[in-house]
Amino acid sequence: MSSLVETKGLTRILPAAVPVTLVQDVTLSIGEGEFVAITGPSGSGKSSLLYLLGLLDRPSAGGLRIGGRDTADLSERERAQIRLATLGFVFQFHFLLPEFTVRENVEIPMRRLGRLGAGAMRERSTQLLEALGLAGHLDKRPDQLSGGQRQRVAVARSLANDPPLVLADEPTGSLDSRNSEQVFAILDALVRERGKTVIAVTHDTEMAARATRRIHLVDGRLAES
Repeated sequence: MSSLVETKGLTRILPAAVPVTLVQDVTLSIGEGEFVAITGPSGSGKSSLLYLLGLLDRPSAGGLRIGGRDTADLSERERAQIRLATLGFVFQFHFLLPEFTVRENVEIPMRRLGRLGAGAMRERSTQLLEALGLAGHLDKRPDQLSGGQRQRVAVARSLANDPPLVLADEPTGSLDSRNSEQVFAILDALVRERGKTVIAVTHDTEMAARATRRIHLVDGRLAES
């Protein structure tokens, strides 16, 4: 199994009169087709680590390679291109744009990447949404959906450009147990059936236990893996 994500001494410190260390000296390797749960107490640096892995933040020290590519000297444009083509994001709150339909929300990453024509984007967004049980909701707006349905749309959006890596930050944190189970099952299927790599920050002990691997942080440091 080849490595998709590699870090060495990854560190993030917020500069201030009293500097705040968010992530400290994290070295790890995550292979293709893994479902990795990042766990730890509140304030332990879980989301901060995920944002570093997702190129949403820059480290203060250490290195990060994605798909074998060193990200240290990438321009903002290059980082944005990797995020669009290689990474999919699912957050605790869906962040769907309320003025667009469900299908249009899923098409947004495809439009930004610019690889597909209008017909192909429509076909792909329809296929993704139907696969997630949303066939009857394509032309609805987000406020017409339940919380669980909106989160499934967010998962579909994360898959729009067929990225090998999906990063999820507390994807079930705002859902009830039934919808949490549905979202977890979807993420699990991405790994088992589609060969995706999923890295999920979670407080959900059941999700963490069912992941193929757990990374535990305490005070920004790697405590268990």
